[in-house]
Amino acid sequence: MLAEYKEVFLEELEEQLQLMDEVILQLEQCGDSGEVVQTLFRAAHTLKGSSAAMGLGEMQRLTHQMEHLLDQVRSKKRSVTPPLIDLLFKSMDILKQMKLDMEQHDASFVDITSCLLELEAFGRSSGESPSEPPSESSGDKAIPTDDEAAFGADSFRRPLPEQTLSTRLKVQEMQEKGKRVYWIQIGIAPECVIQGARAYVIHSMLTEWGDVLMASPEAESLDEGYVESLVLTFLFAGNLEAEELKARLTRLVDVAGVHLVPEPFDREDMTIPAAVAVEKTAGQSGTQPVEKSKSTTIRVSVDRLDHLMNLVGELVIDQTRIEQIERKQRQRFQDESVSELGHVSDHIHRIISDLQESVMKARMLPIEQLFNRFPRMIRDLSRSLGKELDLVMEGKETELDRTLIEEIADPLIHLIRNAVDHGLESPELREKLGKSRKGTLTIRAAHEDNQVVIYVEDDGKGIDAAKIKASALRKGMIREEEAELLSEREAVNLIFRPGFSTAQSVSDVSGRGVGMDIVRSHIEKLNGLIDIETSPGQGTRFKIRLPLTLAIISGLLVKVMNQTLIVPMSSIAEIVRVTAQDIKNVHGRPVIVLRKQVIPVVDMNDPVHPDFHRTGKNHIPLIIVGLAEKRLALVVDELIGNQEIVIKSLGSYIGKVDGIAGATILGDGNVALILEISALFNPTGGYKF
Repeated sequence: MLAEYKEVFLEELEEQLQLMDEVILQLEQCGDSGEVVQTLFRAAHTLKGSSAAMGLGEMQRLTHQMEHLLDQVRSKKRSVTPPLIDLLFKSMDILKQMKLDMEQHDASFVDITSCLLELEAFGRSSGESPSEPPSESSGDKAIPTDDEAAFGADSFRRPLPEQTLSTRLKVQEMQEKGKRVYWIQIGIAPECVIQGARAYVIHSMLTEWGDVLMASPEAESLDEGYVESLVLTFLFAGNLEAEELKARLTRLVDVAGVHLVPEPFDREDMTIPAAVAVEKTAGQSGTQPVEKSKSTTIRVSVDRLDHLMNLVGELVIDQTRIEQIERKQRQRFQDESVSELGHVSDHIHRIISDLQESVMKARMLPIEQLFNRFPRMIRDLSRSLGKELDLVMEGKETELDRTLIEEIADPLIHLIRNAVDHGLESPELREKLGKSRKGTLTIRAAHEDNQVVIYVEDDGKGIDAAKIKASALRKGMIREEEAELLSEREAVNLIFRPGFSTAQSVSDVSGRGVGMDIVRSHIEKLNGLIDIETSPGQGTRFKIRLPLTLAIISGLLVKVMNQTLIVPMSSIAEIVRVTAQDIKNVHGRPVIVLRKQVIPVVDMNDPVHPDFHRTGKNHIPLIIVGLAEKRLALVVDELIGNQEIVIKSLGSYIGKVDGIAGATILGDGNVALILEISALFNPTGGYKF
């Protein structure tokens, strides 16, 4: 595989595979719609050409056979059947595994023999024999008729660039050695995706057959963007006759036309349409510069974006320090220089805020990138479980940090698998219950309060709180007296206990008693929350709240025992001030009643032996933090204020500390710890202190 084009190829491969997965699903649902089949055919043809350009022969052969079958469907020689769809999906799974192998090992270890034989058998069953896929050096040119129409006899020809003095000397030297010198123009097929790789391969082949004295454009210049009607121009010297050279070039993949002109020649008698050579200047009489195709987007390494985000984080810290210095100076001095420092500080604050927002937007991706993985997975799940369902996906345009998209994928997949396996009833049972045979699974994303909220909802049987309680008792997870005190909502949340399961049997989908606790802990590590709303017989909805990014958050600074701590604003429900008399004792634990809700109180100074009278103040600040439906009131000494916080890891030397999510550097240079609110709660709704 061509190492310099590996990253570009794999990105394009991911996009094409995702597209093919979606279109095959459409093909299964709507039959042999001309537009759907044409889209799928084009994608297979594109993959065939790009894999050939990268020297991936097995992928090229597999996609060629897929393309052949799709051509039969496109030409109405074959109808769409379930076995055909299954075979196309089987081919897709192999292509995905090949991609995974190439990412990890730069080579594929998948055996495609069985799948190739099945594809070939399907091709022969219609009375045709699939043609052999093209190679780089032999075989017939595999260019569709529409490509040939796009590149007629003269449409791909371009003006030849002027030779420099050094090039003319090279030509003279080659001709003295008895070499034949040609100008070669090669039209590239319109559907060729990785044009830089194709140009590189053609250049390499010409180098093997002789000497390339000039190339325009250079392959490196085609790394970004897409040039419509691309034509490559070479000045070539070798021993091949013109007919043989043209035949070899014509047989290469994605070559739509070849035109040769021997050197020397009379430029005034050329049959090439008169236009301006790209190397001529715009100032010459009767000439216009050739306008290059411009791309509006570029591919940027994720590592560069991460590094840029880290630098912005450092700027945020320094900007906070400048603000603090300005405030101190204003208290000590009242002169013009301090006022000027304030103006500069305000300006820097605005610039860094805009920069921070721009970098965050650069890291954002539509959640569609994640949602598009689900239709194929759900299709396979429903078939294996014998269930019928409609998938509804909403809010695919909602943007989320790319890191969060990757991290939330596994929890979402587990929720979806549980919904299909446990939530939705079988078609027969749904009919008996008066429901439609087909269930509905809805996956929705939206922005709410500077957060992203993701819903996974089904219209199945819901969660039976009594059954959950009975299962937890049977497994010894809770005691009888504890079970009696649990509300229906708390009983439902028992499914997040480690090892909890109500499945009667173990399957490949679920039922091993592992999963929902992992889902919750994974989401909480992302500073997110998960909540359940369920109605027996009606369905279940899981609601996941996530921050927009993990790198910079808004936090509330508080003082506890002369130490500054930070509480993430996303976890704060509200802040209230109460008197010591407002705090009551229930079963030996301090609580406060707020709007008819009993909330446990934790004194951050001394959780074991709290003293709410120690400060002598009339009012005690309470920070009400939440985890799903649970609430906890934290008593602190002082509220300092909220600000943007850059999260820093504690490092491998300290490691993971319970209750601490990380640290940040304050404006005065001191380090402040960030509280991990989820660690303050245990599964029964109490607290760890």
